[in-house]
Formats: sequence, structure tokens, C-alpha cells
Amino acid sequence: MTYKMINNCPVCSSALKATRLSCNTCGTVIENDFSLSKFDQLSGEQLAFAEIFIKNRGSIKDIEKEMGISYPTVKAKLNDLIKAFGYNIEEDKQGSSGSVIDQLERGEISPEEAVKKINESKNQ
Repeated sequence: MTYKMINNCPVCSSALKATRLSCNTCGTVIENDFSLSKFDQLSGEQLAFAEIFIKNRGSIKDIEKEMGISYPTVKAKLNDLIKAFGYNIEEDKQGSSGSVIDQLERGEISPEEAVKKINESKNQ
């Protein structure tokens, strides 16, 4: 049985590093400090989304269709992936309808608050 490599120490939660590689066929063992790619740092859910994103060539509509999720959810998952890679995300301006829909989708605001914020942004 093969297990996915863990990224963080189960004791202190610090990042782990790979120091030993071995060949199952001939038994060769190599020890050193090996670097891991950013993909190795992703959770299973993030990696699955990245695979679907690449397979669909970044087409949000195709990703929505394949995963059965809405545009704001695809956008939130993509933002999560970007953050996991260590990049900053330029958030939508506060009050824009896109960010309001994202907040609503995540349950951060009520539908009534969403309508109010959208109407306020239209009046600005």
C-alpha cells in the first residue's frame, strides 16, 4: 500500500522535508535534503481541483459543469489554490457584486445583507 507523503510534522506542525529515497526494485537508498514542489504541499482536495483545472484548460464553465459547482465556488477554490502556492491575491474591491456573491456563497453574509451591499455598490 502506498501513502501520500505528509507535509507537516504531526507533533509541531512545522513543514517536513524529504531526506531519504529508496528503490523498491533494487533496494538502492539515497539520503540527502530533497526539495519538494509546490504541488507536494497541496491537500488532496486542492490537488484534485488543480488537475480538473488543468484538464479543462482553465475554462471556468467546463470546471463548473464537471464539478457541479457555481462560478463563485470555482473562483474560491482557485483563490485557495493560488494562496496555497504562496501567492497573494488581489481581492475584489469591497462591495463589488463578485465579492458579495463569494461572501454569500461562503455563508459569511445573509441574502438580505448581500442584496443591500449590491444595491449600495450600484449607488456609488
